[in-house]
Order: sequence, then C-alpha cells, then structure tokens
Amino acid sequence: MQGLGTLALAALLWTGVHVGVAGTALRGALAARLGERGYRIAFSIASLLTIFFLVSAYNTAPTTPLWYAPDWLRWLLVALMLPTFVLFVASLRGNPTAVGGEAALRAEPRGIQRVTRHPMLCSFAIWALVHLLGNGDTASLLFFGTFLVTVLAGMPSIDAKIAARDPDAWADFAARTSILPFGAILAGRNRLVLSEIGWVPPVVGLIAWAALLHLHRSLFGVAPLG
Repeated sequence: MQGLGTLALAALLWTGVHVGVAGTALRGALAARLGERGYRIAFSIASLLTIFFLVSAYNTAPTTPLWYAPDWLRWLLVALMLPTFVLFVASLRGNPTAVGGEAALRAEPRGIQRVTRHPMLCSFAIWALVHLLGNGDTASLLFFGTFLVTVLAGMPSIDAKIAARDPDAWADFAARTSILPFGAILAGRNRLVLSEIGWVPPVVGLIAWAALLHLHRSLFGVAPLG
C-alpha cells in the first residue's frame, strides 16, 4: 500500500500542476509575478519533475488486477491506437490548442481542425483510455486515469482561455469545430477534407503504430495482444 500511496501522491502533484495551477486564476497570478517567460520556464520544470515522479512511482508500485481484458477488447484497443497516432502526428502540423491570435481564430478551420480542435489532447485521451482498459489493475487505473482526467479537464480550460482573448472570434471558431473528434462534421457544422490533412499524418502514424506494436513488449514488458 505504501507504493500505491506514493503513486497517488505523484498523481495529485501532476494533476495539481496541470489543473490546479494552469487551469485556474493562480496561473495569472504566477505569470504576473514571474513574467510570462518565467512562468513558462517554471511550469516546464514542474511538469518534468512531476512526470518523472509519476512514472517512477508507477514502475515501482504494487498492483492488484481488477479485470482482464478479453481478446476481442485487446484487438479493439490496439486498433484504436492507430487513429491515436494519426491525430498526434497531424497535431504537430497545426495544433489548434495553440491558437493564440485573432488571425488564427478568424481563419477557417482546416485539416485536422475540422475533425477536432484539440487533436493532440484527444490523442492523449485515447491513449490513456486504451491503456487503462487494457491493463485493468489498480496502479494502471491510477496512472492512466490521472492522464485521462488531466486531458479531459484541460480541453475546456484551454477553450476558456482562448475565448477570453477574443470572445466574438472564438464563438465563430467554436461553432465550426468540436472537442469530440468528428463532432462538428457529424453535426453538419463542418466537413472532412482529407486533402488538407495530407498523406504524412496517416503514413507516419501507421508506421509509428506498427513499430510500437512490434516493440511494445521489448520496451514496456507487456505484449498488447498477449
């Protein structure tokens, strides 16, 4: 239980840094005292320290199985990791979560922004959910659940910050996009244009997915498909 307590402490620290600080008025107070650059440096250092603590605590924590994923679910979870990689790669070419100016807000959403305005965070959310369901033990529930909660809390928090900078432009941008992948497209508020996404995200995502599937046991000691 001591090891799980350490993991719980690490999870609380990680969540506190990313939700309790970055997502609240405390962020503004710290930025005013440290300066924007100083705050970003301090936040980056705190993030690195807490992620190192969290990963180390997870690797050494005792754990108890809560459920065992059946074969059909393992195949489904492995398949879900493919769009996860595609979302992540696509986010590197134009991540809407980094929208910061009027021009970016007023421009028509393009590429992966049509699918979701938070492709990177959506990829992290799917990754966390896949591993939480696939592992099914107490330590993994705490570890991956922490990332899932942080990401799900982070998306509306980022939206609120952007909306505060330019409410009118944000209202139009939000009306044409969605947090949930394909939400705006299915609702008829946008359309899928594959040519805007290009071939790089699906090809690189497929290669990364296949490589990690092959190397997962060697790297992490767990074979995704048993």
